[in-house]
Amino acid sequence: MSSYEERDRKSGKRSFLAMQSLLLIVFVAPAAAATFKAGAARIDITPPPGLPMYGFFERNKNHQLASGTLDPLYARVLVLETDEKRLALVTLDLGRTFNELWLDHLRSAARNNSHIDYLIVAASHTHSGPNILDAHPDEEAAVWQNTTLDKIILAIQRATERLVPARIGAGYGQTYGQGYIGYNRRQLRSDGSVSMLWSNPSQIPTEPVDPVVTVVRIDDSAGGPLAILVNYACHPVVLGADNLKYSADFVGVMLKTVAGAFGDKPICMFLQGADGDINPYYASVPVGQGAIEKLDWTGRRLGTEAIRLAQSILTRDSPTSSLDFADDAIVFPVRWDSEKFREGLLRVNGPAIFEDHADLFVATPAPSSLTLRVTTLLINKQIAFVGMPGEPFVEFQIDLRDRCPVRDCMLLGYTNGYFDYFPTILAASQGGYGAGDSDTYVAAGAGERMLDHALIRIYEMLGELKQVPDFTHQNSLVHLVN
Repeated sequence: MSSYEERDRKSGKRSFLAMQSLLLIVFVAPAAAATFKAGAARIDITPPPGLPMYGFFERNKNHQLASGTLDPLYARVLVLETDEKRLALVTLDLGRTFNELWLDHLRSAARNNSHIDYLIVAASHTHSGPNILDAHPDEEAAVWQNTTLDKIILAIQRATERLVPARIGAGYGQTYGQGYIGYNRRQLRSDGSVSMLWSNPSQIPTEPVDPVVTVVRIDDSAGGPLAILVNYACHPVVLGADNLKYSADFVGVMLKTVAGAFGDKPICMFLQGADGDINPYYASVPVGQGAIEKLDWTGRRLGTEAIRLAQSILTRDSPTSSLDFADDAIVFPVRWDSEKFREGLLRVNGPAIFEDHADLFVATPAPSSLTLRVTTLLINKQIAFVGMPGEPFVEFQIDLRDRCPVRDCMLLGYTNGYFDYFPTILAASQGGYGAGDSDTYVAAGAGERMLDHALIRIYEMLGELKQVPDFTHQNSLVHLVN
């Protein structure tokens, strides 16, 4: 592996939650045109009508199936290449990613067909997509899933064929006004209990929240945009359970808005952040009561902020480029007694519950431990991505940015797998939806452990954590004692 120039160290980092005025930071992380390449593609993966939908249990419980399409669902692919390695980033307009068996098939096909060394698959978490029934999909759902995997493989091939010398840059900003669309739906009461604020049209202030929008821009060697990545944390749930049409929710509007500002030339991709406890102000709006208008309002508001950032980023060539990657499997115990958990799910909700969440527990005996993948990517020693396979609470995103040794870093939820909610230890002790109910079943502290693991990986990738100790200090101690 080639040597890399020492990067600039951060200084004076502050938490974004303490900032009251607009902050715009533009950071250039360019790559050498001779060794850094990029290619992008997208493909329509919208299912046919008649499939179960994802995200709202009452739809599945009442056997309500999709009746059509409001806006198309896409798989978008960005392929990056250095002299030594090739990576594919796949984003899906789906509620979650596929399980490990399906993802492993995708890795193998991408490696064999497009020489992809590293693969990241992340979902937007729209609640208006088809349900993903990994355990026991019905025949029609299985056909769609197989067809979708084939389409993703094709999109990876197309993106690989479009590889050209490229430059990369990142920028981030935040505002408590123009681009701020979400709030924390968990409300801690004075008695220590937790209530849920499922919609907040009055925009009542809540905390914690993270209004930060992060944008990564990738240009060709002439400065033309190839891809624009937008990272933000907010549940795509403007459309509610009464909606029976496929939609990317506000994410689709946002990406269309951003692409339009650049003449529809770049492939625009959404990287969902740590949205486990974050909703849009206008959530579960009934279809006949302005849902489409609120969908457009939310998407355009976020898109306007992303456009401002993307237009401010200047990409330049760099003397070095690199792709450092880790996709580590970590085993966690199940938080609850597995058999009692399974029995309780069936007793309270019936077998339909496994079409909503916790589908891993449909099997007998129920698993007592779970294997989760923690994904870490470092581009040019300067831009970091950390992926968790589920719904992390927003504090993990804030914590990552405060602790990460590189200035530009993003937390991605719903990445390379799905295991429902990852609350903080404090939230797990407080309880409430996603923190103390059946929607969370990985051991308490899993989110903290995954975050620490990824940070260690980043320090290792930077060469700041060594594989052997420094014995010079031991020699100094011997001289001191003598």
